[in-house]
Amino acid sequence: MNHADTIEMETPAAPTTNQIHLPLGILGFEQIKNYALLANPAEKPFAWLRVTENASLAFVVIDPFVILPNYQPDIPQSDVDFLELKVAGDALMLGIVTVHGQSRATMNLKGPIVINRHTHTGKQVIIANAGDYSVQHPLPLAEVAV
Repeated sequence: MNHADTIEMETPAAPTTNQIHLPLGILGFEQIKNYALLANPAEKPFAWLRVTENASLAFVVIDPFVILPNYQPDIPQSDVDFLELKVAGDALMLGIVTVHGQSRATMNLKGPIVINRHTHTGKQVIIANAGDYSVQHPLPLAEVAV
């Protein structure tokens, strides 16, 4: 499985919340299981993966294909099975963004969050070809800022 694109997310014009359940949590935040995937058109292409039980805790995320169109993550079969993905289009992939001050940000390409679009269950996966990618892939901030 090696492709994903975007799903409809919350916008001011259409206030819906996409609830996401991560049964195993995110590395370092394993105890947190429930999130809301939120987007604001003014912040596009970035979105927020906000902790449902604590609105002040959220991760900035981005579709990695926006930054790296040739990204070819190889999702292990055990993760495909865990997420019950039948075809590539069932998966939404998000890279967690880390902001390093005001002029530098990176995205984790080795451990993306993969979400089943139908069940809204997700998992942070270590891709099988992780050696080809970085946990701190630089983001071209000037190019993605709107």
